[in-house]
Amino acid sequence: MRRYLITSALLAGVLFVIGAVVPDSARWPAAQAASTQTPSDQVEEENLSPEEKMRRRFPQPARVRDLVGLPVLDWRDNALGYVQRVVRTSDGKIQLIVRYGGWFGWIGWWQRPVAVPIERVALLGPHVAALDMSPEQFRMAPTWQPPAGSSDVGPDEAIRVAITRR
Repeated sequence: MRRYLITSALLAGVLFVIGAVVPDSARWPAAQAASTQTPSDQVEEENLSPEEKMRRRFPQPARVRDLVGLPVLDWRDNALGYVQRVVRTSDGKIQLIVRYGGWFGWIGWWQRPVAVPIERVALLGPHVAALDMSPEQFRMAPTWQPPAGSSDVGPDEAIRVAITRR
């Protein structure tokens, strides 16, 4: 029994030392890959229109009925609200109508509909991620009222939605 404890302690010590010697670049290749982007690339990316950003996020077809009811998450994976409906504006743009507000985004009191352009969100697995719209922008967005000329997108209709990962 004593030999087992000593052997386990020595093995744990060796593994700890080996882990401490491995350079950070070997532990975090994703961080290293992200840091290879030059500042000019970052500035270029910031100057893109929302439509161009969406095209770079590999939009995929998704049925509207599959989007309704999905939670909309911020970058910290907090639920900002849930997709209530999908509408097409008079100029052909698609917007997600999100029930925003309430306590923790799900208790119905004080919720209001907010229009989120499809270009500012992406699918993140079984969720919708608000990539280009911060919680402050949700908070400051006006309450959505159906404008003249807008129409609901049918539940069986397929729209193109960007995809992302974290």
